[in-house]
Amino acid sequence: MPKLKTYQPVAKRMKLTKTGKIRRRKAGQDHFNAREDGQTGRMKRRDFNVAKSDSKNIKKFLPYC
Repeated sequence: MPKLKTYQPVAKRMKLTKTGKIRRRKAGQDHFNAREDGQTGRMKRRDFNVAKSDSKNIKKFLPYC
């Protein structure tokens, strides 16, 4: 059976933890951040776990991670 290819756009945006959970960044960190309050800006800097319902599909894109 041939090797599976890793889907690079997902690999660049997601990170797999040691326990098998998938971490992602908050969206909207590019620009227009001056109008937001401090709490929103701090929350966008954090990584979040992907929902369990989505993680099954994302793991198909990352076969060897």
